[in-house]
Amino acid sequence: MTDPLVIFTPSGKRGRFPTGTPILTAARQLGVDLDSVCGGRGICSKCQVSPGYGQFSKHGVTVAPDALSEWNSVEERYDSIRGLPKGRRLGCQATVQGDVVIDVPPESQVHKQVVRKEVTARDIRMDPATRLYFVEVAEPDMHEPSGDLQRLSEALEAQWQTGPVSASLPLLRKLQPTLRAGNWQVTVALYQGHDDAAPRITDIWPGLYEGGLYGLAVDLGSTTIAAHLCDLRTGAVLAAGGRMNPQIRFGEDLMSRVSYVMMNPGGDLEMTRAVRDAINALAGEIAAEAGADPAMIVETVIVCNPVMHHLLLGIDPVELGQAPFALATSDSLALDGSDLDLAALHPAASVYILPCIAGHVGADSAAVALSEEPGKQDALTLIVDVGTNAEILLGNRERVLACSSPTGPAFEGAQISSGQRAAPGAIERVEIDPVSKEPRFRVIGCDLWSDGPGFDEATRATGITGICGSGIIEAIAEMRMAGLVDARGLNGSAEQTGSARMVPEGRTHSYLLHESSDGRRITVTQGDIRAIQLAKSALYAGARLLMDEFGVDKVERVVLAGAFGAHISPKHAMVLGMIPDAPLEHVRSAGNAAGTGARIALLNRAARAEIESTVHRITKVETAIAPKFQEHFVNANSLPHATDPFPELNRIVALPDLSFNTSGDGSEGGRRRRRRG
Repeated sequence: MTDPLVIFTPSGKRGRFPTGTPILTAARQLGVDLDSVCGGRGICSKCQVSPGYGQFSKHGVTVAPDALSEWNSVEERYDSIRGLPKGRRLGCQATVQGDVVIDVPPESQVHKQVVRKEVTARDIRMDPATRLYFVEVAEPDMHEPSGDLQRLSEALEAQWQTGPVSASLPLLRKLQPTLRAGNWQVTVALYQGHDDAAPRITDIWPGLYEGGLYGLAVDLGSTTIAAHLCDLRTGAVLAAGGRMNPQIRFGEDLMSRVSYVMMNPGGDLEMTRAVRDAINALAGEIAAEAGADPAMIVETVIVCNPVMHHLLLGIDPVELGQAPFALATSDSLALDGSDLDLAALHPAASVYILPCIAGHVGADSAAVALSEEPGKQDALTLIVDVGTNAEILLGNRERVLACSSPTGPAFEGAQISSGQRAAPGAIERVEIDPVSKEPRFRVIGCDLWSDGPGFDEATRATGITGICGSGIIEAIAEMRMAGLVDARGLNGSAEQTGSARMVPEGRTHSYLLHESSDGRRITVTQGDIRAIQLAKSALYAGARLLMDEFGVDKVERVVLAGAFGAHISPKHAMVLGMIPDAPLEHVRSAGNAAGTGARIALLNRAARAEIESTVHRITKVETAIAPKFQEHFVNANSLPHATDPFPELNRIVALPDLSFNTSGDGSEGGRRRRRRG
């Protein structure tokens, strides 16, 4: 009988351990980033984990309710004194009893995840939906009887031309004492949407209120959640932050989460609760960073893909997992914060969710369209938002097309042998000398290259822990340019390549990128290359389908959007064939374009009306049923491509024209190919 399988997320590391093994012990043996400072005595609580139960088709396991040992007295004592969040266990106390999926939350990780969704500078015309108005209200008069709300409404109309206003019951309870405390002078926070609905009073203060009034722009991704806290009076970004989407423990990609819902009744409610809790926690964190009161966040704009959209709203996403991929609604939504259990915000906070374009092209793509405006460009522009589900826009003033492509989590370090999320110690940049075949690299948290003086000392605290998405892309592209991997993605042997760093691994070979003093190796395996090939082929095939629909063989501009896109080297992306050939000077990063679009919609009401109109003019191309998708996918498996020429790339990079024979023992050497890769 085999030992139980333990799978850790978000790292994806797994292994089998005897029944009774503490989760903390399993994590340490696998090199999982799980904190502990008390030596496993249940004192520090640093090793908190969240077990997942039910069927995980992505991992091929079913986790029974008794997969972990029952709560023991140590956990009971800790919970009674300090409290454990619902569903959490202490890794040093919970032991393995069966196959189990364990999520390590951000606060339990030694090397905290770097959610790299920085703020992009942007000029935005300020016209927020919620504004402050100082008014003088007429006192009550027995000869002209009217309610305080009516006279406040009349004052707002007379002094600010707001039109009639409404107020909630909690606001009405606050209204009379506030008017009298301010001697009939008050400041009102008034929400006025971009539609014809009557303005609504959000809050009221006696006299002139000069405190904070904040808005939150949230980019809810399948892997990460990022948020920008903005001053609604000036538009300034006061703080920005991010955290891992806790839904990862239910599945790394969107279809895995839909499958989890299909296999586990009530699974959608689990994920809804998890993501709402995460948004609340993130709002509190960045408000604290800015020295702001989260209860004064009166506006929130959220952008997300369709599956995240449904799970945030508490809508079963199963219909999005099967043709025809029907959305419950594709329109924009104006909600109250209480509708989404956003208790960290102002009690009367409003939430605006951008419209979705189609079943797999969501509000995040709409936000990218709002930010980058492909429909207003003369040049044919391809915009690629790279993530576990890549969303692609292609257009100019003539028309705009959109599609999604299932790239999976490989670009983010998952499914890679030494892969990890972006965190201090992860290799993020790689260069390989084409003559010596020797590498050098940089890691997150250090600006020095590995062959430079002071590197070892500078990285002593973090170590060299693995390789993240941008690092694996550069590593494979550098291997291709250095003649270590051929156009089909096959690694050569030491004899074929002339490099002792090509080490045997079963019937294939791996490139040794780094070996630590304790013998731990970071390699690029044949399996790693295959995972990246599959991901980039899906990405390229999606872009090629849009080009077919547009009737073109080349694009004029390429924009890499998203946090990951911001850290991809355009040259390396083109060497791999992730994006179509274009002049490198016309390939740029837009940073977190979806987050920028959310910020525009937060700070400018007219932008909401604009994007609602724009999405109706975007044509969706469905990759799932497109006859040529498979053909494009297969051709895109080559590095950079089997049939499409890359003349712009060939002007700056000479890719070795070789092919490695892997049918034998690898001693025959390379065979020249006639056609360039």
